[in-house]
Amino acid sequence: MSTSIFDIIVIGAGPAGYCAAIRGAQLGLTVAIVEKRPHGGGTCLNIGCIPSKALLDSSHHYSFTQHDLKKHGISVGAIALDLPTVMLRKDQIVSRLTKGIDSLLVANRITHLCGTASSTDGASVVVTSEATSQTITATKALILATGSEPVSLPDLPFDGTFIVDSTGALSFDKVPNSLAIIGAGAIGLEMASIWSRLGSTVSVIELVDQILPGWDNQVAKTLQRLLTAQGIFISTKTKVIKHSQTNGTIALTLQSQDATSDIVVDKVLVAIGRKPVTPGFDCRALQIDIDPATKRIKVDKNFKTSHNGIYAIGDIVAGPMLAHKAFEEGVAVVESIAEHAGHVNYTTIPGIVYTHPEAARIGLTEESLKRDNVEYKTGTFSFKANGRALASGNEDGFVKLLSDATTDRLLGAHIVCSGASELIGEIVSVMEFGGSAEDIARMTHAHPTLSEALKEAALDIDKRAIHAPPKK
Repeated sequence: MSTSIFDIIVIGAGPAGYCAAIRGAQLGLTVAIVEKRPHGGGTCLNIGCIPSKALLDSSHHYSFTQHDLKKHGISVGAIALDLPTVMLRKDQIVSRLTKGIDSLLVANRITHLCGTASSTDGASVVVTSEATSQTITATKALILATGSEPVSLPDLPFDGTFIVDSTGALSFDKVPNSLAIIGAGAIGLEMASIWSRLGSTVSVIELVDQILPGWDNQVAKTLQRLLTAQGIFISTKTKVIKHSQTNGTIALTLQSQDATSDIVVDKVLVAIGRKPVTPGFDCRALQIDIDPATKRIKVDKNFKTSHNGIYAIGDIVAGPMLAHKAFEEGVAVVESIAEHAGHVNYTTIPGIVYTHPEAARIGLTEESLKRDNVEYKTGTFSFKANGRALASGNEDGFVKLLSDATTDRLLGAHIVCSGASELIGEIVSVMEFGGSAEDIARMTHAHPTLSEALKEAALDIDKRAIHAPPKK
């Protein structure tokens, strides 16, 4: 059993972990990173963000060719889906990006160890693989970045064949004739879009009264209407109360308020959320405090746990389970350890749903502002009046901006459109610098672009939008 000494050891090579490792190396620290997968990138690159976006893109092309090319005066013959090629393309993209992370670790002279990690003292880490076991030691910090995993339902446990998690739903070997998705969050809706476009009859079942719980109500209602028009069946305020398997199908009994109904499907995807993972680390023995409600590790503003020398970042600590939040925490924690000014502004972390159209949000919602009795102003603009949206055939959706009634400082933004994931970046920048709606209203936005809708919504804050009828 060999021993090596490093300034910092990072457990987990996902977005939080590999960013922490690279930033540590940039600051002149010796760094080791331990990852159980053969390649870096974590859930996001291997079985989450990237493969799902690859399938969303492929499925969109397939659906667009089937249903929308004629609107552009383009006629094609019979088209066919080659699912193995779709999956191969997805896997090639994942391979390229994960190997890219491995190359970055090598280029930054980071020791990359493949195996599972465990520790009993918070400084020495035992790394175990099938063939070897070695002990490494951190002199400055041990950073936990072990990520999260899907939450299962007690009555619908994952079996990997009929009842699957998001990983399984990214790897079907054929298009299910029918698919039930439990949970109408971002993952559930994106998976619904993929398989519905490819030919599956998809039913989305959500327990609460709207899709995208916690999002702006207008966004949720608009997106539900548009996804329903695409052929996705969505039931809110509904739960599964019974299920049975017969002849390769699953029968679900649904309860919606006082009524019950039955559906029979080929596959069930449970997408009700994710939970933190801390394998190999006995948090109680290490005296690491855990939030009893969320099961996440408690940390201070510098990501320190209650155990001296141990830090935690990413999905295992409070905040949205998003890769870009993890990126920022990975950089900030190491900068803090190295006595630099590491910081994450949690009020400007955007959320995105990559359906078509997309939905994006940042900051506060109207519902939360009303609940907290905050005086605010609202500006909206429909993409039906945006030249670029009409020219591209993507006129569904809107922009909504919220600003403080007294100072005009931006408090939130909510967007539904085909390019929402890109448009939200402008709002992030303005809010990061404490900007106002007037700042956006005074900016020159290129014409014709989707971003002009942001300017018009900002102008609408004071009822002076140029390309919309006057409001009373």
